[in-house]
Amino acid sequence: MRIPIVSIVGKSNSGKTTLLEKLISDLAGRGYRVATIKHNKHGFDIDHEGKDSYRHKKAGAYLTVVSSPHQLALVQDVDHDHSFEEIRGKFIKDADIILTEGFKVNDYRKIEVFRAELKRDLISKKEDGLIAVASDTPLDIDVPCLNLNNPKEVADFIVEKFLRSGDNEF
Repeated sequence: MRIPIVSIVGKSNSGKTTLLEKLISDLAGRGYRVATIKHNKHGFDIDHEGKDSYRHKKAGAYLTVVSSPHQLALVQDVDHDHSFEEIRGKFIKDADIILTEGFKVNDYRKIEVFRAELKRDLISKKEDGLIAVASDTPLDIDVPCLNLNNPKEVADFIVEKFLRSGDNEF
């Protein structure tokens, strides 16, 4: 069985990360193993100058793993921006669900975060994989409109749609 992937999408400052944190906490509290993928189109740096792993990469290692009794991190040179499918297949083995943030356009199911005060349109449509909107105001749309201020409601939706039903079409 493939691990289901659900993308949390929305415009900047809509509250994606805040909602994601609450979803992770809620789902983990229910005993689910949640993996996350955060995409950053600008790149990132977890190896800081002076650290041994930084020195290994700078010396030419194409792959560096930092391991401790409680954490493991992998830094690898890549030749392309990996898809969620590739990341799931290569790196995520023991999760019940994968929640992603940072890729607005992708082929996976999406829950869009919407805040009325930002006065912006939705970025996704049902035909783009939109399965729900987490909003701070009721919306007349063709997918469920969940209460953004009640993350448990959003978590319940995810559990019912993906974890109880085993729906992992994407």
